[in-house]
Amino acid sequence: MRKKILIVEDQVIVQMGLEILLEESFHSYQIEIASSFFEALDYLNKEEVSLIILDINIPGSENSKMLEKFRNIQPSVKILVFTGLQQEIYAEHYINAGANGFVSKIDDERQLITAINKILAQENHSHQLGIENKAAKDLFSELSSREQQVVHLLIQGKYTKEIAVTLDLKVSTVSTYKSRIFEKLQVENVIELIKKVDIYKDLQ
Repeated sequence: MRKKILIVEDQVIVQMGLEILLEESFHSYQIEIASSFFEALDYLNKEEVSLIILDINIPGSENSKMLEKFRNIQPSVKILVFTGLQQEIYAEHYINAGANGFVSKIDDERQLITAINKILAQENHSHQLGIENKAAKDLFSELSSREQQVVHLLIQGKYTKEIAVTLDLKVSTVSTYKSRIFEKLQVENVIELIKKVDIYKDLQ
């Protein structure tokens, strides 16, 4: 029976690209796909898997807690985090949480193949791990108390005008705070902000 690699990824284009790449590079492995955390759990309860390639931002995601739950089912399974999250900020956290490797989706595909080869050879891998050892919690510590208040209201779905009323500020002032927050936390919109806050909570 062929050993299995499970891709846990919800974006169809990424699924297809990974499947083609892995089938070309790892002929002896059977490639399987799960589109959510719960699908992955269900698959692991039925089939033995050698390696999980895991995107963090998937339906049902529990961030780093997913690694523990996977290992509760299959203690020896290897896990490679393959995600759009910034490696210099998040890699160390996920390695410490039990991942065998961390590769960013913006890296060259050769980095992914190298990481998989190392992990399957019983070595841990994270490309350039620790070069810029700046955790997400350090980014949040750069926010002023007022900026933290604005973040709290933004992730509640409040609009700029509503935040201005709540905090008794001018709309232009709130807009300035919002721009500073996005710059400091390296996000481009509120959706990315919410995801980063969720991961920040996971780091605590």
